[in-house]
Amino acid sequence: MSSKEVVLTHNGLKKLEEELAYLKSVRRREVASRIKTAISFGDLSENSEYEDAKNEQAFVEGRILTLEKMLRNARLIDNEGTDKKKNKETVDFGSTVTLKDLDSGEELQFTIVGSAEEDPSKNKISNESPVGMSIFGLPAGAMVEVKVPAGMISYKIVQID
Repeated sequence: MSSKEVVLTHNGLKKLEEELAYLKSVRRREVASRIKTAISFGDLSENSEYEDAKNEQAFVEGRILTLEKMLRNARLIDNEGTDKKKNKETVDFGSTVTLKDLDSGEELQFTIVGSAEEDPSKNKISNESPVGMSIFGLPAGAMVEVKVPAGMISYKIVQID
């Protein structure tokens, strides 16, 4: 069974490692304590506290397995040195890209990251997102059309940092 490669920056790797350590050292103990307390209430067949704690335990253990798999399949990207020069010529992982919406004239700025680090609220989009896929590998000045649920949007790559 082959696993999907997970592209991470140094910051992304650090965040996943910290989350994994927290889940293993803190959350597991908290959930185990909740289960123990719920068991002390007696009859488990009608014990909602026990059910909630067991569901939370399943979620925590599932997230731990997911993070371990992601870290096993991680490919670290480096934006130092020669990669930094390449990133300014074409859109690549770690590039901060300024796009101009050709219809509205609005300029948007995104950083291209792997799917594990995607956070649209912080303007971090995945290379696998519709916009990310459309601009990945292109130089400044290129124009692209991106298919989105509302239709097509035309962008021009204004700047790559």
